[in-house]
Amino acid sequence: MKKLIIFIKLTGIALLTINAVQAARMYEEIQVTDGGTISGKVLLGNAKVESETFPITKDHESCGTGTRTVEWVRASGDALLDVVVYVDKVEAGKPFPDELKSIVVDQKNCRFTPYLQVMANGADVLARNSDPNWHSVHIYGIIKDKRRTLFNFSQPQSTIGITKQIKLRRGNALKFECESHEYMHGWVFVARNPYFAVVDENGAFTITDVPPGTYTVKSWHGRLGEQELTVEIEADGNTDLTFSY
Repeated sequence: MKKLIIFIKLTGIALLTINAVQAARMYEEIQVTDGGTISGKVLLGNAKVESETFPITKDHESCGTGTRTVEWVRASGDALLDVVVYVDKVEAGKPFPDELKSIVVDQKNCRFTPYLQVMANGADVLARNSDPNWHSVHIYGIIKDKRRTLFNFSQPQSTIGITKQIKLRRGNALKFECESHEYMHGWVFVARNPYFAVVDENGAFTITDVPPGTYTVKSWHGRLGEQELTVEIEADGNTDLTFSY
């Protein structure tokens, strides 16, 4: 009996420890008065522009005719596009924008629109089909170079759509595919804090109101993966970074 009591007590301590760790990992919204700014550019570097062309064999009213080219890696001059730059493991800081707490992925003209967007972890994802034909919405959670199915459902034309709440325990991205149309692909970056930026048409980014401290800043691309840099953010300071693939 004494051993059993000791085991229960130890188990309770272990559970409390786990809960404390989980609580510590939750992001806390606070007022930031002396935050710094991180800005810079993401370069294509040694990576190559990459695309793949698929034949359009059905649903021509929505999908068109001929072929469809999927641009897996896009660039503008020396700049890499479709990249999210984010500050990893920020425990407290500025509030999450409301628009990150619920997003819409539309299937229009046999494309996932937008191709890339960002949501807060635990947000509602509304999958809408604006085409007159059926689509198959296959949502994968991405962990490094591996992926696992989160949801997979067929969907007729619908302005109401289907809503799923998605909270990732690991990884930071969702991949959308349509099993009925092999050229339909889309990405959602899953943010655990609001310190991120999607690069513009010049590969540039700016992240503001970063609390002073030492951080790991990462660049994420759905096809090319991640790179990271360590930075020291000073109060009201400006830090310039360059990522190169």
